[in-house]
Amino acid sequence: MGNNTSSHSRIPTPTHYAFEHNRDLEEKQVELNAHKLSASLSALQVTAPLSEDGSLTLGHVSGWEGIASKDPKLQLARTILSQTDIRSALISRSAKVADQHIFNHLVDFKTGPVTNQKSSGRCWLFATTNVIRYGIMKKLKLKDFQLSQSYLFFWDKLNKSNYYLELMIENADLPVDDRLINHLSGDLISDGGQWDMAVNLLENYGLVPQSIYPESTHSSLSSPLNSLLKTKLREHALILRKLSSSLKQANVREQTVLAALRTKKEELMKEVYNIMTATLGVPPNPSKKFVWEYLDADGKAGRWEGSPREYYEQFATKPYAPSDSFSLINDPRNEYSKLYTVDKLGNIWGGRSILYVNTEIENMKQTVIKMVKGGTPVFFGCDVGKFSDSAAGIMDTALFEYESAFSITLGLTKAERLQINESAMTHAMVISGVHLDSEGRPIRYKVENSWGETAGNEGWFVMTDRWFEEFVYQIVVPKALAPKDLVDVYEKGEKVVLPPWDPMGTLA
Repeated sequence: MGNNTSSHSRIPTPTHYAFEHNRDLEEKQVELNAHKLSASLSALQVTAPLSEDGSLTLGHVSGWEGIASKDPKLQLARTILSQTDIRSALISRSAKVADQHIFNHLVDFKTGPVTNQKSSGRCWLFATTNVIRYGIMKKLKLKDFQLSQSYLFFWDKLNKSNYYLELMIENADLPVDDRLINHLSGDLISDGGQWDMAVNLLENYGLVPQSIYPESTHSSLSSPLNSLLKTKLREHALILRKLSSSLKQANVREQTVLAALRTKKEELMKEVYNIMTATLGVPPNPSKKFVWEYLDADGKAGRWEGSPREYYEQFATKPYAPSDSFSLINDPRNEYSKLYTVDKLGNIWGGRSILYVNTEIENMKQTVIKMVKGGTPVFFGCDVGKFSDSAAGIMDTALFEYESAFSITLGLTKAERLQINESAMTHAMVISGVHLDSEGRPIRYKVENSWGETAGNEGWFVMTDRWFEEFVYQIVVPKALAPKDLVDVYEKGEKVVLPPWDPMGTLA
C-alpha cells in the first residue's frame, strides 16, 4: 500500500532562516505532543482484566448482563429484533421520506429496458454496455435495446483463463503455498471486472446487439460454469508447474521451457474453450460480418451489416471512445493526484493495464455533475451492500438506526474501512441524474442498476451525497471532460504499484 507523502516534498529548498524557524516549530510541536501524551497516560486508569489469559468467562457474561438488564432501550430492542430482520426493523422513516426519486438534472435521453444480470457477477459489463447503448439508442431512435453482455462475458472468461495460466507459468518457481500463488488461485476467473478490462474486450472483440448473441442459462447463472472452470484451471496450473520443474531439472534452455509451457497451455485451453462454447454458445467472430435488423421507436425497420469490431467502431466510439476514458478513484489511504495500478490484475494477457488516478471526493462529485449536465451517463464503482435497501432502491448512510438501537458508534473512516477489509468496490452501476441545491451542491444521484425492474423504483436507485462520499470509490470519465491536472497525471504514466491483494484490486 502507498503512503501519504508530505507536501514538503513539493516545496523549494528553504533558506537558512526558514530551516531554523521550521526546526523551532518542530521542537515545540514535539514538546506539546509529549505533554499531551503524559496527560493522557495520567488520566488512564488501568485495571486488571477478569481473565488474565484472555479467555472468555461466565464472569464476563454475568457482568455484561447485569448492566444490560437495567437498560430499557436494550430490553425493547431484544423484544423486537429477536423476531425480525434488523434491516427492516431499524430502517429510518425520515431517510425514506427524504430520499425521493426526484432529480433536477438528468441526461437528455432515457434508455430502456432496465437490465438484469440475474444470478451472475457481470455488473461491470452491464454498466459498460448501459453507458454505451445510450448513444446508440439516441442515434437510431430506439425505444428498447440492449447490447450483448454475454458476448463480452464469453471473451472475458476465456481470456481470464489464459491470464491465470500465464501467471502460473510466470511464477512456476514459487512454492505452491506461496501467498501470491494462493491469492491468484482463489477467485481466479471472477465474473467481476474493471473499466480497463472492458476496454480490452471492446478493442479486441468489438460489440454486438443482444439479439445477435442472446443470454444463455449459464451467462445468467454463472456459478456452475465457474465452479467447473476453476477446477479444471487449477488442475491445469499444477500440470504446467510440474512440466516447468521437470524441464528445468533437465537443464533445458529458459526460452525453450517457455515455448514448451505455452504449447501445453494452448492444449489445455482448448478444454476451457469447449466447456464455454457448450454452455454459453459459440460467439460471433469479431472479424466476420453479421446482419442486425431492428425497429425504431416509430416502428420503422432498420438494417445494419458488419463485424463486431466494425459495430463497435461505428456506434460506440463517438463522441467519446471508451479507450479515451479513464478511472478516477477516491482512496484516502493513498496520496492524491497519483496514478495507481494493481500488480498482476487483468484479463487480456499483454492488454491495457488497470489504472486509477486517485483524487479528492469533491473532484469526483464535480466531474459527475459536469458529465450529467453534458448528457453523458457515468460508470461508477461502489460498495453497494452498505446502508442500502434494494427493495426501496435507496443508498443512504442514515438509512438504518443501528447506532441508536444498540447504543454504539460506527466510527470507521473510509480509509479505515479499506485498511481492515470492511469495504471495497463490489458493484458497478451508472449515474444518469443528480439533484442539486440552490447553490449547486449535490443532494442525491439517480442510479441505473442491473437487477431488473423489481428492485428499487422500477429498477432505478437513489444515492445520497453522503453515501457517495463514503462508499463510492470510482468513476469513469472521458479525458475531454476530466480535470486537466488529473488527465496529466494519467497520461504521464508514472504508476504506483499496489500488491495483488490490495482492496483496489477487488473486481466489481
